[in-house]
Amino acid sequence: MKVALQFIAMGLVWGASFLFMKVGLEGVSFGQVVWARLVFGAITLAIIALITRSRLPREPIVWLHFVVVAITYCVLPYLLFAWAEQYVSSSLASIYNAVTPITTAILVTLAFRVEKLNRDQVLGVAIGVVGVIVVVGPWQVAALTGSLWGQLACLGAVTCYGFSFGYIRKFISHRQMPATTIAVMNIGVAAVIMILLTPVLAVGPITFSWPVLLSLLALGALGTGVVYIWNMNVLRAWGPTATSGVTYVTPVVGVALGILILHETLSWNEPVGALIVLAGILLTQQRVRLLTRRGSGIVAASERVAP
Repeated sequence: MKVALQFIAMGLVWGASFLFMKVGLEGVSFGQVVWARLVFGAITLAIIALITRSRLPREPIVWLHFVVVAITYCVLPYLLFAWAEQYVSSSLASIYNAVTPITTAILVTLAFRVEKLNRDQVLGVAIGVVGVIVVVGPWQVAALTGSLWGQLACLGAVTCYGFSFGYIRKFISHRQMPATTIAVMNIGVAAVIMILLTPVLAVGPITFSWPVLLSLLALGALGTGVVYIWNMNVLRAWGPTATSGVTYVTPVVGVALGILILHETLSWNEPVGALIVLAGILLTQQRVRLLTRRGSGIVAASERVAP
């Protein structure tokens, strides 16, 4: 029950993160959004680590793994999503985030071999790809403008997430480290990387307002701080593909907030494509079975990863 509640809370907080990014962009650049997100998140997690007396790992190889995760799980996808929201709505960005289980299923199978897809899951991946094409709407003339690049950036971000889920599962999650330590390492290393990149990505004018400041604080302290402890707990308990299913909740929250608060609108193909993606996710995550019997699904990742 505790893991399930953390899973739901993850979806709510990360769904709201697309709204926070959009509001933050009204006062700062996309690089500054990511800088604030990671620094505020790292500070929050550091405080939690001090309170819980969590210890950092000592093995150099573990630190190297976290550098990879920090780049692919935080720095790159955060930059891509923040940059994309300059050209696409927060609602559409949250819809693209729902593609994460599809990219995760592909990468944990082909790149890391920590899970094995059955026929239903392969069909689900194919349906998910069709859904993405419908969301993009390549038949529209507008798709040749900046909106297309924004959508491609969103797809690049969820591909990074898929890679990271597999990498964490194979090289990190089986190690005897508390969830707090993993979260501190992940966000902390990413924050250091962004601080080092400040002259390149985070220097520029700032237009201060309370909505901008509060959005950046919420994005950092909640969306990149506390929620990552929940994420690591769920990842360890449920595995990468199931954990990436948090994107069932995220787009619903993201679209609802975008429409209600920012008065955003969607073209017909975007919700239709999202429903097709959802159908693919249901098959990929074995919520629905068409071609295989129950019990013949993916091989548990924990059984395929060497200690």
